[in-house]
Amino acid sequence: MTERRARFVQTTVEVEGRTETRVVELPAFEPTPWTAGTPLSIVGTSPARVDAFEKVTGRARYTADIVRPGMLYAVIVRSPVAKGTLTAIDLDAARDLPGVRAVMGPGDAPTGTRLFRKDVGYAGQPLAAVAADSLDAATSAAHVIARSLAFDVAPHVVTVDDAIAPDAPKVRSTGNTIEPDIVERGDVARGLADADVTITREYRTQVALHSALEPHGAVCEWNGDHLTVWESTQGIFRVRADVAKALGMPQGQVRVLKDYMGGGFGAKNGAGAHTYTAALFAQKLGLPVRCMNDREAEQSDSGNRPATVQKVTIAARRDGTLTALVLEAHIPLGISGWEGGPGQIYHELYACPNVRTSETCVYINASGMQAFRGPGYVEGAFGLESAMNALARELRMDPVALRRKNLATRDQRGDRPFSGNRLDECYVEGMKRFGWDTTNHQPATTSHLRRGHGVAAQTWPTGGGPPSYALVRINSDSSVDVLAGTQDLGTGARTILAQIAAEALGAKFDTVRAIIGDTERLPYTGNSWGSMTTPSVGPAVRMAAEDARMQLLEAAAQVMNLPVDDLTTHDSVVLSTSGVRLSFSDVLRPLGALQIVGRGSRGPNPPGVAIVTVGAQFAEVEVDVDTGVVRVVRIVAVHDAGRIINPALAESQLHGGIIQGLGYALFEERQIDRARGVPLNTNLHDYRIPTMADIPAIDASFLPGADTTANHTGARGIAEPPIIPTAPAIAAAVADALGVEVRGIPLTPWRVLGALAQ
Repeated sequence: MTERRARFVQTTVEVEGRTETRVVELPAFEPTPWTAGTPLSIVGTSPARVDAFEKVTGRARYTADIVRPGMLYAVIVRSPVAKGTLTAIDLDAARDLPGVRAVMGPGDAPTGTRLFRKDVGYAGQPLAAVAADSLDAATSAAHVIARSLAFDVAPHVVTVDDAIAPDAPKVRSTGNTIEPDIVERGDVARGLADADVTITREYRTQVALHSALEPHGAVCEWNGDHLTVWESTQGIFRVRADVAKALGMPQGQVRVLKDYMGGGFGAKNGAGAHTYTAALFAQKLGLPVRCMNDREAEQSDSGNRPATVQKVTIAARRDGTLTALVLEAHIPLGISGWEGGPGQIYHELYACPNVRTSETCVYINASGMQAFRGPGYVEGAFGLESAMNALARELRMDPVALRRKNLATRDQRGDRPFSGNRLDECYVEGMKRFGWDTTNHQPATTSHLRRGHGVAAQTWPTGGGPPSYALVRINSDSSVDVLAGTQDLGTGARTILAQIAAEALGAKFDTVRAIIGDTERLPYTGNSWGSMTTPSVGPAVRMAAEDARMQLLEAAAQVMNLPVDDLTTHDSVVLSTSGVRLSFSDVLRPLGALQIVGRGSRGPNPPGVAIVTVGAQFAEVEVDVDTGVVRVVRIVAVHDAGRIINPALAESQLHGGIIQGLGYALFEERQIDRARGVPLNTNLHDYRIPTMADIPAIDASFLPGADTTANHTGARGIAEPPIIPTAPAIAAAVADALGVEVRGIPLTPWRVLGALAQ
């Protein structure tokens, strides 16, 4: 009997800081890794984005641009109260208005959608919806329904302090807190006893909103029992699964399309109220329906980065060696959430033998949290790195020297070697670029404007992983199609995948087109989250291109009557060692075939290895001690992410993450009226995000190299890492300028002046 090789294997994948075990199909082969010394001509360069023309000319179609024949418009009616029971609602008055086609309210949606319930748990909860011929008509009808609402209002809580108070009203029948998640390694009590210096601090971070330029939205259209969904999403296959499950239909009858997208940052990982509302109305009325959040709905009910209260104890010997780290954290999830907390970075960033984290998630009467660029790690970095800077001041030690003293040379959580971790080089290069050793770190006192400097570091799991599949087609005219069911969030995924395919195939870059965003036509890939797209989909695309190239060379060998080993490809031409040249199309023409199709998949992650992207950031600030206004003057960032496929796109990721981190540090904060439980800053005037006037000089770079242990492209993820250390670096610079610590963010004038007044 012929022995059959096992096709499936178990592997681990780290997603948004969480480790998942998966069973995946083994690839047919693994390409030879692109090492740091591999001569590459397309990967590692910065060609123009393949979608640049569409974007600058306005031809790029976002979900809001989708117009279908006879399309209707849906608007969701949301609760104005934080907690209670809906006792009255008048849908009939809305039905009679001009242009209104249908309304839905309590009892009109399948339970799987979690729509239109009478029990209210937060302000902004969907209670009803209207479909009409125009957006104006739907909006007017929604206002009529909103005025008819009546409630039996119940007591609510919207802060973590109120939620954990002994007499707090219950958010859920089971209570307001989840059993603490306690993780400990080593002997913390012994570590505390062995310390020469121990400090304890409480740090607070705020609720931050994603504020993507493009709001959540969907257009839904039925064709018989088949549903097509145009969705602004980070996961087309996830939306398909969510919709199919909620509506009780096979996934094969749901097609999800996403062309262009104006940001997600973790908030658009699956289907939402807008998706189900559009799908149900479209099914009911037999016409396509669009449902898009307005900015108020987007800011009040589309997810958020949760707040944290972190009590940090850090202990060290006099020479700076850490002996113990202790975290006690409370995390208000809102009404729901996936329970992501700040604790993981405490276990991972430093070589400390004794660490204990206790995370208590808390329910409050506010919209549920969603993953937000570096979830948990951003919040945790502020607490941990602020405590490290406080320890450095206590020890009278340079904060960079303290960090280098406690470098983690192995994965601390799993006692694994790193596939690559050059954090120490990031410190050295960052110090050189910033001029750290020559900078005066003593707080200035000669003016109301004081300068300060700070540093912080980060780590983030960026290995990506399976399953991801891809096809590469060489067409008869030498053009190349890359097919992968992934998403481009605006980060340049189309360009990255085209570069990888062109390099592996030996094709001209401008002949390669990446086709993405269609669950019906394209092979499966996972969500675009957790910095996973390039290291997850990129290897599958490369393998597919290598497979297509091998087929092409085998065909060329027959056409040219030469051995395969004598042939190679470059610039869409097959070359022989003897100088014979044939274009891809010349090879295909005698075959009578329209195309060659290569198939690729993402193999399992290497066992027993930790794959991370690390980095260090240095900040310089100017603080007005009369007004409390903080201005960031410059930021220097150096990160280690393995091979950089496209330096220009990678640099834009660094800049974007730093700018988003600056907003988190200085002014972004959701405000809820504590008395009424209603969000107050539901527009981009009252919820302030950085503008051009706020952006400092940014010197952002990556260390050169390739991580071939992680995967055969040598690339790791880069989307999350740059936001993680920004806020603590800025806070450290403010403390350096003032001589006092501000232990809560954002660093608003009132917080700065309050710290000065203590």
